[in-house]
Amino acid sequence: MASEPSSTIAVVGGSLAGLRAAEALRAEGHTGPIVLIGAEPHLPYDRPPLSKQFLAGTWGLERIMLRPVEKIAALGLDLRLGRRAVHLDTEGHALELDDGEVVHFGGAVIATGAEPRRLPGSSGRGGVHTLRTLEDSLALGEVAAVEGARVVVVGGGFIGSEVAATCRGRGAHVTVVEALPVPLGRVLGPEMGAVCGALHALHGVELVTGVGVAGLRVDDTAGAGPGGAVQGVELDDGTVIEADAVVVGIGVVPTTTWLAGSGLEIDDGVVVDATLHAAPDVVVAGDVARWFDQGLGRTVRIEHWTNAAEQGTAAARNLLAGPARSTPYVPVPYFWSDQYDVKIQVIGHPSPDDDVVVVDGSVAERRFVALYGRGGRLTAALGFSRPRQLMGYRPLLEAGASFDEARAYPPG
Repeated sequence: MASEPSSTIAVVGGSLAGLRAAEALRAEGHTGPIVLIGAEPHLPYDRPPLSKQFLAGTWGLERIMLRPVEKIAALGLDLRLGRRAVHLDTEGHALELDDGEVVHFGGAVIATGAEPRRLPGSSGRGGVHTLRTLEDSLALGEVAAVEGARVVVVGGGFIGSEVAATCRGRGAHVTVVEALPVPLGRVLGPEMGAVCGALHALHGVELVTGVGVAGLRVDDTAGAGPGGAVQGVELDDGTVIEADAVVVGIGVVPTTTWLAGSGLEIDDGVVVDATLHAAPDVVVAGDVARWFDQGLGRTVRIEHWTNAAEQGTAAARNLLAGPARSTPYVPVPYFWSDQYDVKIQVIGHPSPDDDVVVVDGSVAERRFVALYGRGGRLTAALGFSRPRQLMGYRPLLEAGASFDEARAYPPG
């Protein structure tokens, strides 16, 4: 059934997807209480700058807040910040928080995001960083600002590459360790992954590929702290890279452990239908959602900013509408990454085994558009510092154009 306009709606997750859901609930006419539960003590803030402008020290806290305080206040939210949900009772429509409080709801939005994966044996080690929270970025920024700092980034994905670029821009000596032959190979494929790898070399970052991490070298002497301070990274081939800081960027896992016993299906995220419903009065949005994409004909989970924003809004609307009157969520994904002096943008669903062809610009100059195709269909478009040309392909992706049609399309 649809949520009543005066009922209490619980939004679990105080970041982008949760805030967008709360805003959409008000915009769609929900007048009842909205309880926003956030594990962090801060009002909702933007995460992409944590690996870029905020880490670089060029943006302060006020620049990364998603909304000014007065706009948050205007939503009339019942804020539970610095609190975690620890159990969901879908039949009883109740949420238990970490301090024992129980929140009863008529509808719920789950937007708990994801948590960084960690290297075995890294917990409690001084100098080992992940990057998910404001505090994570502040701590890493202090290290990167030290003259001559040696930073090793484990993982050459988008976050790892952005951290490497930012730390290098602050003057640190940076090494990126990537287990795959090229960075971003699982997303962009070998050819474009190699182009991304060349960016690191061009800017003085050492890139070590095709080798994994065997462990950390740690100083366990007195004064190094209870967990010992990191001194370096040991690779599978026996090489040791000295480090003052190690940044672990090997992906994330959806925050779902608190949903054990809830009756919801958990499989690399919360599994939901095409309308984002996990149960009649429970919807899911953001990094934690694995939904059935009718355009692809399979379930998918996306960890990017635009999806969290759009999905938070869609989930809220469908919660108010109820399962029978909900609209399937079928987005054309879009994400971007700022690395050094290049803006990398992707529309669609690229796969490493897709056909790839450059249709505009020059790879050598790092200003180009490349198209991805599979089974005769256009699947994605990738742009390096070509935003206007890239966006010309979005309508083709929305229309399900063939790969040949896309190749013949003028970039404008």
